[in-house]
Amino acid sequence: MNESVNVWMVSVLGVQDAAPAPSATTLLQYIRHGGPVGAVLIALSVVAVSLMVAHFIVVRRARLAPPDVVEGLVRYLREGDLDGAGKFLAAPENESFITRVFGNAMARCNRSSLGTLELRSALEESGQREADRLYRQTDLIGLIAALGPMLGLLGTVFGMIGAFGSISALEGAARSSELARFMSLALVNTAQGLAVAIPCTAAFSLFRRRIDAATSEMAQLSEELAGLVTAPPSAAAAPRPVRPARPAAQPASRPPSA
Repeated sequence: MNESVNVWMVSVLGVQDAAPAPSATTLLQYIRHGGPVGAVLIALSVVAVSLMVAHFIVVRRARLAPPDVVEGLVRYLREGDLDGAGKFLAAPENESFITRVFGNAMARCNRSSLGTLELRSALEESGQREADRLYRQTDLIGLIAALGPMLGLLGTVFGMIGAFGSISALEGAARSSELARFMSLALVNTAQGLAVAIPCTAAFSLFRRRIDAATSEMAQLSEELAGLVTAPPSAAAAPRPVRPARPAAQPASRPPSA
């Protein structure tokens, strides 16, 4: 009886059963719609996140110049024990930014005929090399930031090529389905490229500023340590010269009385 009522409603009133609501597309499904180019962008995003985490771990005062290492180095330099300071700097457990900078500078001074007179110039060159190492760690993040939009544009072009190909090759519902699929591919790749490039660009600029601040702080610390090496020993205060005593004034002689 229920089936007959449904048939009567459809035939007389034109009432049909409500179509099932389309399920919302999840983020994972959007990522799957990206195709091979989307997979490359996802891999680049994982690499970028790993580099960002590594940067925050490495570029810190506690890693660049550990307090216990700095205190040990200051103790050797104040005692004037440059050989002990060199061994302390070369120890693997003391390796850090400041020990590499100061160790390389002292090794150059030991090879030079000028000795510690060129310590400051050696520190400047060694510090520049170590700073370049920190900057190179961010270069890959900048490269990913530049490649993200280009790869997204490549995926967009692939999607548009497929869309126009489906228009010329198919008809009816099949053409609409293929056209929607390729347009989705194009837009998803564009969004993925921008989603990778925007955070990487911001991180690249932020990390450069952090490295600038960290290297400036390390340069100041190196200058203070160099002052302990090149400072002349405190000379004892020389006694003041004793001035000769002035002769006592002779009383003026009176003229002879007449």
